[in-house]
Amino acid sequence: MEFRVVRKCSSSKARLGELVTSHGTIETPAFMPVGTLGSVKAVTPEQAGEAGVEIILANTYHLYLRPGHALIERLGGLHRFMNWPGPILTDSGGFQTLSLSKLRTISPEGVTFRSHLDGSTHFLGPAKAMEIQRSLGADITMTLDECAPAGASHEYVKTSVKLTQQWARLCLKERKDDSQALFGIVQGGIYPDMRELSALGLRSLGFDGYAIGGLAIGEDTRIREETVRLTREFLPEEKPVYLMGVGTPEDIIESVKMGVDMFDCVLPTRGARNGMLFTKTGKLIIKNSRYAEDDSPIEEDCGCYTCSHFSRAYLRHLYLSREMLAGTLNTIHNLYYYSHLLSEIRQAIQEDRLAEFSHDFYARRVENRDQGEVESL
Repeated sequence: MEFRVVRKCSSSKARLGELVTSHGTIETPAFMPVGTLGSVKAVTPEQAGEAGVEIILANTYHLYLRPGHALIERLGGLHRFMNWPGPILTDSGGFQTLSLSKLRTISPEGVTFRSHLDGSTHFLGPAKAMEIQRSLGADITMTLDECAPAGASHEYVKTSVKLTQQWARLCLKERKDDSQALFGIVQGGIYPDMRELSALGLRSLGFDGYAIGGLAIGEDTRIREETVRLTREFLPEEKPVYLMGVGTPEDIIESVKMGVDMFDCVLPTRGARNGMLFTKTGKLIIKNSRYAEDDSPIEEDCGCYTCSHFSRAYLRHLYLSREMLAGTLNTIHNLYYYSHLLSEIRQAIQEDRLAEFSHDFYARRVENRDQGEVESL
């Protein structure tokens, strides 16, 4: 993997970059839709690509449990298995052992957990995490980390940071394929000293890129932004920085200004399946009665397949009728919205007008709010 900074913003720490992998070049800042099980829910790989998606995130934990990384390797790797020609990033599974397993035991060697599928017991350590990701054939892999739960004490987080760095060092040793990039994951909760300790410790090990983990788990938005800003200051300028699990369009714009290059979140795809659509003026909840006879598209100037062919009234009908097509058409739109947003951000950085773009972005939302149009689930 190679990362190049093409242009820097004069009004913030944002930068335009290129991330070169064996399955293609990704322009950054970039958004990765979540394809946890080797599938971006409700759409085909071709539909995702047509919506502007360049890179997909898949998950080690889930694919290890089902159908199994060895099976995927025998069938030619994850790219061939899911028929996705572009780059793939795989998360290590550390977060899922926290969020999905009802019972987990952490030791210096790794995590013993029970499957959320059938309750069977499994062990995930640095060597296993690297083995699974190697079998999947991901372009970008992640170190195994210990994600501290929300509200964890300073003492707990300190232990977590030390363990995460220990596992990161072991992941480097277990790395067998240099064609796969390896990112270290910064932990530290919401404690500034722990974030600094984690970031500097991982930086000293020399990874291909760095991820900011352990956020978007219930903390206040202001605290999250301050944590991202602080953590970013301790990470090298020449390496890509990935903010895990974040987030909203607003989160992305603010984080780009701090120098973050990569994002992932379930919000556009999960929101689509729940009838929440993204527009330039805010969120649109398609089930609302005001759209029953609305013959206009989700967004008038949107270039996505859904907006080019279908009305709000039809999409509302599909959603209320629980038609599977509703999830597909809504997801196509939301993926296009996110891809187009990131494209506009990159163009603004290229033309050194990110501050102006950001102002206009928020102004459209304020205008919409004044008109009483902003909706929520």
